Amino acid sequence: MITEPTTKSISVVIIAKNEADNMERVLKSVIWADEILVADSGSTDATARIAEDLGAHVLHLDWEGFGRTKHKAVMAAKYDWILSIDADEEVSEELKNKIMELKPALKEQNAYKIKRISWYLNRKIRWCGWQNDFPLRLFNRRTAGFNDKVVHESVKTKAKISLITEPIYHYTYPTLSDHLRKINFYTTLNVEEKYRKGRKYTLTGAILQGMWKFIAMYFLKQGFQDGKTGFLLCRNSAIGQYLKYLKLWEKRQHDRTP
Repeated sequence: MITEPTTKSISVVIIAKNEADNMERVLKSVIWADEILVADSGSTDATARIAEDLGAHVLHLDWEGFGRTKHKAVMAAKYDWILSIDADEEVSEELKNKIMELKPALKEQNAYKIKRISWYLNRKIRWCGWQNDFPLRLFNRRTAGFNDKVVHESVKTKAKISLITEPIYHYTYPTLSDHLRKINFYTTLNVEEKYRKGRKYTLTGAILQGMWKFIAMYFLKQGFQDGKTGFLLCRNSAIGQYLKYLKLWEKRQHDRTP
């Protein structure tokens, strides 16, 4: 149930599944919030228990893809003003202070993109295109909300968007195995969505997509300045791009099989 608008209260909304290793860090970084809502989608580890022990309200939701699951979590929050963060993220002290400074002036017609600083293989990434990462994360749900994309979801709004440079910290893949496992998971989700929409791709197209991804990240977005870690990030991201379209091509080939 949507409450009356307020400029005094913010709900932090986090979706999680088997994020026990990340829960304490992210929750302690938002302990200042007026509400912390963790939407758990079937964790089999201690995610829910840790969240409850640290004062979060745990909501159990069926998994419907990132966009729809986040939308349901946002609509279940107590307050209209939402700070949406992921379990592998952390609100910096500077960002906390900035949000507290903004609270008295928050208006329904405003929304905020927040600078995100990311780590890969436990090393801070300064280039690769990640230096321009400003996801929209602070918004009023009356004028903004998540789309229904299964993966690579985003917040859509007609509100006036402002930038906050005080950062969210994002701890992506601590190991190569983590990244490769997520590549397989995300590409499968992405293919299902594209397939339903009738998208088609050739094998050559898949190869070219992967090549272009590497060129764009490593050269045009200066990933080479991040050294070996930057190379691995660009290369593995290119593999992910290639696999996404390769899987779509493979699925279309199965359609042709008698």
